[in-house]
Amino acid sequence: MSGHSKFANIKHKKERNDAAKGKIFTVIGREIAVAVKEGGPDPANNSKLRDVIAKAKANNMPNDTIDRGIKKAAGDANSVNYETLTYEGYGPNGVAIIVDTLTDNKNRTAANVRSAFTKGSGNVGTPGSVSYMFDKKGQIIIDKEECEMDPDELMMIALDAGAEDFSEEEDSYEVITAPDDFSAVREALEAQNIPMMEADVTMIPQTWVELTDEDSIKKMNRILDLLDEDDDVQAVYHNWDE
Repeated sequence: MSGHSKFANIKHKKERNDAAKGKIFTVIGREIAVAVKEGGPDPANNSKLRDVIAKAKANNMPNDTIDRGIKKAAGDANSVNYETLTYEGYGPNGVAIIVDTLTDNKNRTAANVRSAFTKGSGNVGTPGSVSYMFDKKGQIIIDKEECEMDPDELMMIALDAGAEDFSEEEDSYEVITAPDDFSAVREALEAQNIPMMEADVTMIPQTWVELTDEDSIKKMNRILDLLDEDDDVQAVYHNWDE
């Protein structure tokens, strides 16, 4: 599978996150809390927690911060209960946007998400209004500069572990899995000490929308920036071809 490189989007996301490390740590902290509540504090018996820990390490979260988060979630029966909510809508020129949130206050989150769309001349749609344009997949991005393994060998490890697809882009390798196979594939790569720049279950667009005029680009960036600043927002997926 080659074709459209997802790495540009990933890199863009990384730059946003690097500019707001505190935000990404908040996001992962909430994911740790939810994973521990659902499956317990022992990563050996909790694949969701193992995945979140891998994500934390890919984002350079210190080990003691990860351990503190797990202990806090395990020891605090009265800790905040987060609810997962997903919003779908459109940005300028019909760009499809999906927003995943983890919140302890539905009204606040709904108001903030709606406001972000409105300020960028977009609008929130009904559930299912844009998600049909995306495929839910496990996606692992490996930076070529960080990985010394031969591409064919890397591909065989990924495919043998259950990956659906492997592609080589200009500056990265991309491994695609079914959502249920994501953990097994990620762990197989981890066992070979393959450094992963990004590893997550994500929403991959089936088609892409180009924005050509400055005003639309400005509005789209406004929506993304406002969503990025919101601590309740865990992830944003869109089909804007940047």
